[in-house]
Amino acid sequence: MRSLLNTPENVTMILLSDPPGGPRPKPNDRCWCGSGQKYKRCHQQSDRAGATQPAPARRLVRPGKVGQGRLVPAHIARPDYARTGKPGDWDGSEINTPEQIERMRRAARAAAQVLELTGKAVRPGITTDQLDALAHEAALERNAYPSPLNYHGFPKSICTSVNEVICHGIPDDRPLEEGELINVDITLFLEGMHGDCSATFLVGEVDARAQKLVRVTHECMMKGIEAVKPGRPISDIGRAIEAHSDKHGYGVVRAYCGHGVGECFHTGLQIPHYFEREANTVMRPGMIFTVEPMITLGSYDYDLWRDGWTAVTADRSLTAQFEHTLVVTDSGFEILTLP
Repeated sequence: MRSLLNTPENVTMILLSDPPGGPRPKPNDRCWCGSGQKYKRCHQQSDRAGATQPAPARRLVRPGKVGQGRLVPAHIARPDYARTGKPGDWDGSEINTPEQIERMRRAARAAAQVLELTGKAVRPGITTDQLDALAHEAALERNAYPSPLNYHGFPKSICTSVNEVICHGIPDDRPLEEGELINVDITLFLEGMHGDCSATFLVGEVDARAQKLVRVTHECMMKGIEAVKPGRPISDIGRAIEAHSDKHGYGVVRAYCGHGVGECFHTGLQIPHYFEREANTVMRPGMIFTVEPMITLGSYDYDLWRDGWTAVTADRSLTAQFEHTLVVTDSGFEILTLP
């Protein structure tokens, strides 16, 4: 059993330290904000000065131009929907064999590596389509197929969800702006398994309120993961997430949830991120699923853009998300999406 919070290599993906006012990194450590820069070159000066900036006015996200889907070489194995856009019906077991779990470890690790690589490229001025290109090439370098590509017709290789976009944002030619948040969602199909993960990154200097949202969202994910125990109901996960979110006055999105994953991108297993009494499926060793809470500063209700994919908060409040794929073990859990 491994905790992401104790994994130094993931510092670029998450807020490992408290925001200003909490423990400070050392000057040559990576900054707590997730920029990937050394602390002394990023937030050290403003932290020493105790600087706090008011939340800046921001423009709502608007769709840009979406380019063509990217090509995948013929030698890379494809999921069943790659050509038609229609995944087949899933009728397998939620309990994976040791051989399936080992293949998933490799697929999930590759996805985590691509997520880390893509997150390091996040900066003001880069477009989400450029992030898509980077992640697509990184997937091909690992002989993996980017799972979102043509899944029910999705046009790109990753999802990029900015500010009030909850999930399933389509990469386009819109440049990222200073002070924004972006969730990057990566899933790779490798050795017949789908490894799925996401993280929210800060674009340049981000105000304290948004920083706290990102930190608490990651904490919510970890609270949910730590509730995973064989013999306990799935509802324990949502109970833990919702309790932590409520402490901070945040909303937990209900329309989208975690899911079983493996040889099928989405199995029939659903993981609510709020307490749902009817989510009484008992967790058993060998189950593989995602925990991926979407936490908002305001309402958990959502609207959908005309593209049929992009979900945004109904009140247009900021939202953040983190996601891991994990397997239930005899004693608890193992996080698989670690780079």
